[in-house]
Amino acid sequence: MQAYVLINCSTGSETTLISELKELPEIIEINGVWGKYDIFIKISTADPNGVEQIIKRLRNHPDVVDTYTMHVLYGQGGTIDNE
Repeated sequence: MQAYVLINCSTGSETTLISELKELPEIIEINGVWGKYDIFIKISTADPNGVEQIIKRLRNHPDVVDTYTMHVLYGQGGTIDNE
């Protein structure tokens, strides 16, 4: 399972939050971004419930204000279908 997540966090907490999230093995990409959201992450897990568990953990983090999750769709010819 893969998903992309956009995160809004408390002002000034971006660097600390990115450092903490980098420790989670399911997060295979993480970057600060400009715009409506502060952080972009890519989650990959073999566990069907893994994405949900990471999202719950994110939403319970005191510095996370809001999240927007986009689950990857399989079977549409995207690069995910080649894995």
